[in-house]
This record gives sequence, C-alpha cells and structure tokens, in this order.
Amino acid sequence: MYFLTKKNGIELLLYGLIIQLLTISSTGFGQNVFTAGDILKTKKIRIAKISPDGKQIAYTLDFLRSSSDKAGKNYRTLYTISVEGGVKTAVVTGKERLVNFEWSPDNKQIAFIAKRENNTTQQVWVVASTGGTPVQVSNSETKIYELQWQPSGKSIVYNAKTPNSAREKALDKKGYDFKFYEENLKHRNLYMIDLKSKETEQLTAGVTVWDFIFSPDGKNIAASTSPQNLIDHKYAFRKIQLLDLESKKLTQLSNNPGKLGNYAFSPDGKKLAYSASLTQSDNAVSQALVITVGGEALTNLTEKNFRGHITWIGWQNDKTVVYKANEGVNTTLSSVVLTGNGIKRNIILNSAEIGFVFDNPSYTKNFEHFALVGDSPAYPPEAFYWQPGKNPKRMSNSNPWLKDKKLGKQKPFQYKARDGVEIEGLLVYPVNYRKGEKYPLVMIVHGGPESNYRNGWITDYTRPAQALAGRDYIVSYPNYRSSTGYGVEFAATGFGDAAGVEFDDIADGIEFLIKEGIADKDRVGLGGKSYGGYASAWFATYYTKYVKAVCMFVGISDLISKRGSTDIPYEELYVHSGKKLEEMWGLSLKRSPIYYAHQSKTAVLIYGGLADTRVHPGQSLEFYRRLKMNDHPAVRLVRYPGEEHGNEKQPGQIDVAYRILDWYDWYVKDAQPLDGSMPPLDISVKYGLELPE
Repeated sequence: MYFLTKKNGIELLLYGLIIQLLTISSTGFGQNVFTAGDILKTKKIRIAKISPDGKQIAYTLDFLRSSSDKAGKNYRTLYTISVEGGVKTAVVTGKERLVNFEWSPDNKQIAFIAKRENNTTQQVWVVASTGGTPVQVSNSETKIYELQWQPSGKSIVYNAKTPNSAREKALDKKGYDFKFYEENLKHRNLYMIDLKSKETEQLTAGVTVWDFIFSPDGKNIAASTSPQNLIDHKYAFRKIQLLDLESKKLTQLSNNPGKLGNYAFSPDGKKLAYSASLTQSDNAVSQALVITVGGEALTNLTEKNFRGHITWIGWQNDKTVVYKANEGVNTTLSSVVLTGNGIKRNIILNSAEIGFVFDNPSYTKNFEHFALVGDSPAYPPEAFYWQPGKNPKRMSNSNPWLKDKKLGKQKPFQYKARDGVEIEGLLVYPVNYRKGEKYPLVMIVHGGPESNYRNGWITDYTRPAQALAGRDYIVSYPNYRSSTGYGVEFAATGFGDAAGVEFDDIADGIEFLIKEGIADKDRVGLGGKSYGGYASAWFATYYTKYVKAVCMFVGISDLISKRGSTDIPYEELYVHSGKKLEEMWGLSLKRSPIYYAHQSKTAVLIYGGLADTRVHPGQSLEFYRRLKMNDHPAVRLVRYPGEEHGNEKQPGQIDVAYRILDWYDWYVKDAQPLDGSMPPLDISVKYGLELPE
C-alpha cells in the first residue's frame, strides 16, 4: 500500500494523494467526516469570567498556530460578549497568548498576563473592556504567573520569582551559570502595584506563593504556599496561609494532609472554604472543607462515601457553600447549607440534564449571574451564561464549520471487570456504524491515573476519537480503577499496586467489546499519554496478546529509574507507591514494561519531548533499547526537542496528530505484518508547509 521511500517532490505529492484517496474510500465517498486536520484547526474557549455587574462575559479563545508560523504555544486571544444581545467585542486579538485575566471591580477594565511587544518575560497589562490599546502596568524582571485586583480597584497583586542578584547576573554573563539541582531556588513572591503611582511593593519573602485571593474587605490575602519553589512541593506540601497586608504577617490557616485545590472566602470574610484530598495518600482533591479565618474549626461537607470527586468550591452566601464535582462521566454543581445538623446537598446544575459538562464557574457576588465553559460530544469548549433556576444559554460558536461534519455517536458504557467491579467509560462509534458488524478498536487511556473522562468533547491531537470514528474505528475511553470521579476508595485502588487491577480493567474492557460483537479481536490498538503511556507500554509487553499496535506518549517503562528521575518524587511516594523504592525493588521491576519487552508481539510507536522533567525521556529510550535488543521488528522512537510533558508547540502537535493515525491504520485497521515494512517516516507532506523539493 505504502511503497514510496524517496523524498523528491513528485513522490511526496503522490503519497499525499494516495492518503487522501484511501481516507475517502475507507469512510464512504463524499462524506464530510472529522479529520486530523480538523483536530488541528479546532478552537477552544479556555477561560470564561462574568463581569462583576453580570452584564458581560470575558473569555479566552485558544487555537493552534499555523504550520508555517514560528514554532510556539497556542495563540490565546481575549473577547467579551454581552449577556443581553450577545454583542461580541474583540479585546486582544492577533498573534497573542494571554495566560490569565481578571475583570476590574468597576467592570471597565480587564487585567491580563502576557509576553507581548518587546517584553522579555510575561507582564501585567490592562485594557478597556470595550477594547483598545493595552497598557503595561508591571515591570517585573521575572515571569509573572497569577494576578488579582485589589477590591478597591486601586492596585493589582501578582506573583513572580525573586530576580537574580547583581552578583549572580555578573557570574551568568561570564559563563559561570552553573545549575545547582534543587538548590539555590528562588521563591515566588507576592508584589502589589499601585496603579496611580506605579510603585511596586513586595509583600512576601521566604516562602513560595502559588496562587492567592483577596478577602472581601481587601485587608487580607489567602495564599497557597510551600516551603520551596518545586513542582513536587506544589503537589504534596501546599498549605493555605493568611497574609495581613498591613503587618505583612503570614498565619497558617489550613492543615490539609495532602493535595490542595482552590479556596474561597465567605462573603463576610469570616470563613474560608477549600477543596483538598481526604488523606495524604489520596491521589486527588476530593473533599469540601470549611474553616474559620481564625483557624479554630474545621467542617467536612462531603457526604460519607461520596461517589465522586469535589474539584472546586465557593460560596452562595455566608451560610451556604457550593461545590463542583466530577461524578462518573458527568459534572455537578451542588449547594450545602452550614446547619450543623448533618450534610444535605442540593444539586443545582447537572451535566446529565443540561447536555454538556462544565468547568469551574465564575459568578457575581449576589449569585445571580454565572459564566461557564462547557463542552459536549458535539462541540469543543464554549462560553455559557447561566442564572440559577434557568437553563444555561450558549454564548459562543467558535467552530461554525463543525455543523457540517459527520461525527461518530458518543455515549457512556459500563462493563464488569473480572472481579465483578463495574467500570465505566465512553464509547465513540464509527461514523458509518452498522449493528452486527465488527470494527477495529482503539482504547485511549487517560493519564494520572488521578484523572477521568467526562462525557464532553474528548478529541485532541493525541486522543483523536472523532478522527478515528471517521476512519471506521470504534474508540473506547475507559475510566479504569484509580480514576477520579468514582469516590476516594475507587481512586485508591492502585495505591502501591501500579499496573495491577488498573490495567486488568482495561484488558477486561477490550474483552467486553469483543464479546459484544462490536470490536474485531484481531484489530485492536491502544494509546495514551503519561500514565496512559505506561498502559501503552504494558499492553505492548505484558498484555501483548490483546493489541496489535500501541502509541506511547511520554510514557513510563521502568518504575525503578522513573522514581529516580521524576520531578515529583514525594508526590509519587505519598499517593502512588506508598513505600520507598528500597522496600519494593522486586514489585517495581515486575511492574515495569521493560521486564517483559522480550515477549512483545505488538507494533510500538514511542514519542515524547526531550525536555520532559515529569517522565524523563530516558523512559522512552530504555523501552526502545530493550525492544530493539530483543530484535523487535516494528518499533519507532520520535523525540521532540524543547517539548516537556506533552507537546505545546505546533510542530509537535501537528506531527503527532498525523503520525498516530498512520500507525493505527497500518497495524490495526490494515493489519500489516509486524515483520514487514513500517509506515513512512517522513510525513511532512501532511503538515501544510511550503517546502523546497
């Protein structure tokens, strides 16, 4: 089928035409199905925030750079839309990348963070909410991460790292810029800009501030902090502290034993609600907690044995807390009244009823106007306006071309694991699905494993559900054990037992779909990122009998070396392994895919960034070497310079979107032999570039 090996212009053009014809013939001539190119042109709303008066929603629109643009992260532009009338205003557009933004208290301005014009790093800018020329208000030597308006609107607070001293700068300039690993770290401090005088005051020192919020009266700041500026400390050691702006004194408020989520002051400023894990060993935030600002009392508002994970918390009024939760493949927003007479929650918004899953809400102080980012199986994230008691109103249509695309049907499904436990997931059917026929199957495994699939838009450059559906695949997204959204006990299943029942659940899902007569047992593929990449490697080796091909993205292959090379060793110890490596050498080895590499009968595509600190690129290299040294005939390793734990720049995203579809088509759909030729290495004809012959 693919016989071209040379790279002259004529043959590459012919190769591209063959690919197009094969795609048309495999999906039905003339059908407008979703493609890899559609994945890359899809725009998504990332953040939506309601104005303080509830009359407008500001949102950021995220989209991939063109293939010919300078390599870089997605563009992210800013718009506002009126709640009444839906009048859309372009506020900051063009080749921009906004990191975050906040409305001013008087609704007239929006502050945002971006590296733009002649900036050497991210700064704070302010622009009129009606549009115009943004004005730079900060002059930080180092990158700014987060910002908040002071409630009076007279100042803005942001956090940024301590800059190098004059001596350090001089040493760096002379070439003595040595890196002392996890030493000589610079804290993330809080700084306040007076918008009238333009003066900047440092508010904190000696502790790293990750995020923060103002108290309603503007006299205090609640901030999540850690002893050191390490990503591992952010995951494992964050606590909430109260900063008195007059004295600059920090007082610890929370004593959460494990992971920390968001937090919010009650309207009267006397209490603080926060989301956090239940214990140190929990792999994710799951609880709704309330303390007094004095720190004297702690109340857990989470129902006992709650079959979900609370991911965000806020206040309806001084006596009522609201929280968002993932419950299975759905999202809910609930309220709980602080009565002291038990916990009774009231679900006020449910994705199963409104037709889309939603992210953390933004709302006015009177709890009457909301902005939501929501997505469904039919569309990527869009902006919605909601008033409690009414139906949400969709405010944006970022991909109008999508209405002409024929998508595969998506629905939740359940099956029993081998030990009787019910597992849930999402199933995307082929566009031309016909009952009674068997189809090639691809299982797409989420990372974490502290994550889950929600019943929304689940297609992106590394998880191409709808592109696969357009090529006559059935696609499964399993929420295997250790996933969130099903309660603390379910999420804790894999604690100290990596690749145990977690990946057995995935194997059982494959068997279920085969027994149902939907999937062809001889044409099964599997892929995933991070922990999903670990599953890919496991199924290419230990469970090689189940799959013909895998796509392993920034995945784990050796648990022993992974623990010695990751940037989150304490998070890994506390919520995954549970024991030091010295106490589990044998288990770690036998749960490592490299241990079974010699028995692989699966085509293996390995790919990932060379700057990954989470799962070191050595994990990919180790796996490649073990397979090759065992004479594996169908293994390929693709490495992306400068990319970290996932490809953020468009060249890597473009390549992955096309390369993994080629891999599945070659070995799964077309069932090419393992010992034959591999898919073409050079697929640049698909990138949309203008290149010399």
